[in-house]
Amino acid sequence: MKVIIEQLPVDKTKNFGTLEYVLDKYSRTWSWKVTGSRAVTMVSRLIPQSWYGEGPNEAIIPDNFQNVQQIQWILERYPMEILSKSVWRRKIIKSTSKKIKPKKIEKLSKASPGKQFKGKLLNFQKEGLDFLLKSSGNALLADEMGLGKTVQTLAYISTEKQSSPTLVIAPLVTLRNWQREIGKFMMKKSRNGRLMEQSVPSSTLIRKGKSQDIGKFDFYIINYELLEKRLVDLSKLNIRTIVCDEVQNLRSKSTKKYAAVKKLTALKSVKYRIGLSGTPIYNRGSEIWPIVDILRPGLLGSFKEFCEYFCYVNDKGKAIVLENKRESLRKELCSHVMLRRKKSDVLKELKDKVRYKEFIDSDSTYYNNELDKIWKKLEVEQKEAETAFDKSASFHRAIQSERQAAGVAKLPHVINFVKNIMEIDESVVVFCHHRAIHDLLHNSLSEFNPSSIIGGQSDNKRQLHIDMFQEGKTKLMIAGLRAGNLGINLTRAKYVIFAELDWSPAIHRQAEDRLHRIGQKNTVFAYYLIGNGTLDDHVAKILVDKSYEIDSIMDETAESFENKEKAELILAQIHDKLHSTQKINSG
Repeated sequence: MKVIIEQLPVDKTKNFGTLEYVLDKYSRTWSWKVTGSRAVTMVSRLIPQSWYGEGPNEAIIPDNFQNVQQIQWILERYPMEILSKSVWRRKIIKSTSKKIKPKKIEKLSKASPGKQFKGKLLNFQKEGLDFLLKSSGNALLADEMGLGKTVQTLAYISTEKQSSPTLVIAPLVTLRNWQREIGKFMMKKSRNGRLMEQSVPSSTLIRKGKSQDIGKFDFYIINYELLEKRLVDLSKLNIRTIVCDEVQNLRSKSTKKYAAVKKLTALKSVKYRIGLSGTPIYNRGSEIWPIVDILRPGLLGSFKEFCEYFCYVNDKGKAIVLENKRESLRKELCSHVMLRRKKSDVLKELKDKVRYKEFIDSDSTYYNNELDKIWKKLEVEQKEAETAFDKSASFHRAIQSERQAAGVAKLPHVINFVKNIMEIDESVVVFCHHRAIHDLLHNSLSEFNPSSIIGGQSDNKRQLHIDMFQEGKTKLMIAGLRAGNLGINLTRAKYVIFAELDWSPAIHRQAEDRLHRIGQKNTVFAYYLIGNGTLDDHVAKILVDKSYEIDSIMDETAESFENKEKAELILAQIHDKLHSTQKINSG
């Protein structure tokens, strides 16, 4: 889809660069040369096949029908002086004689993977492979967590011609898992195309930020945080395929990692761009635009056009997808770039997932005293703040402090809740947010010899704790919400307990789906523990509110946690709660 919205106001009297038809000395083909910093910036964003010319303010664009359309789109918004007028007129007449439409994904069939793939695909995974093939490897695979997106991607790389070398960009905690899966599901292919059944594709984990020669491998595996530092080295590798695992990491177009991926996907050598995520939208529907613009540039128009057509701006200045536009956005994504399957659709044998919002007691005296300290500190910091950034940082610290205070206030009752389930001899996973809460839980539940996943662990130690739990050497796992929500399989358990709440529904779902995935033979019970007298309930309502927007874009129907209620701003609630407590005490 090309979203046609009222054009942005531009100064028609000003030229932003030049456009010329030239014989490119590197590719030795007739191409379009664009000069001018602003025009070149637009070209680099919208035309992945372009590359830099003699300098940063010059871009070379291969001459083809689609690129002429994109250049025309840029010209309408950023006028350029056309130096090859007769050629341009001839080309634009040809391009406007037929209307270009984004390629629509055809009906899917069960594709067979190439011989390099040594695994076995389920029927729905064969359809996933067919989707990637019919999308020409430029797509978002958004299956729910636990449906084997990694396996489907490796099957595609094994099947697609000239897909190597491949760059895998993923969260740090999943890098070794990617390396293991490559060895498990793929055979080595020699330079002459012969399969070597006893060998696996060569791969390297890029773990250092210092620039140096990387060498030649079939797979390069790197985390998002190192991309910018190694951009120059990666650009020299003649990469053919880029896989962005947990692509929601690119949901903000203002980050350095987004800019680095944008540059890498625009390299001339790159033919295939695959995004993987069961939760590509974390908080707001507008987060889908940067992701799609990496995989299929221009499909949703510019960000301004996307927002004007699909969104409204809330009181915090955030773009929220309009309720009456969510269905049309979902259809647009599914028609052209995204495949989304839920476990309930494709794994009929997989048991249900049941959520409970469980209210438990908390230490209200401790909690209210902590709130009083937090509010007084916040007032001082707000008065002393010299910039808007200082004020914002102060608010964030107050919110995080309240969350930790709520966690400590309800901790004794969380521990009792966990012990009650442990008494019926079941395996349990407990998720928490703060390291202090993690340590307190670990110490208080030491009688169960719990496994532990928390940020900062080495890969080997993390895997050792996962194996202990999965092999039944311990029945309790305590995991950090953002450390244990990716790249692990915890199907031995059927009970998951959230001792603390995160702000993002996607974080909770990822954590739930460490249990609720292929291999799970039981119904999964997820308990959200809400501390009475704390602001947990308001946080839960915010999670519900966000969930409705996300579900209506990603899926046809919203997945309900509880009845939908409008949540109030947490800082206003802190102030209101303190005010009420002070009135009671003074009365």
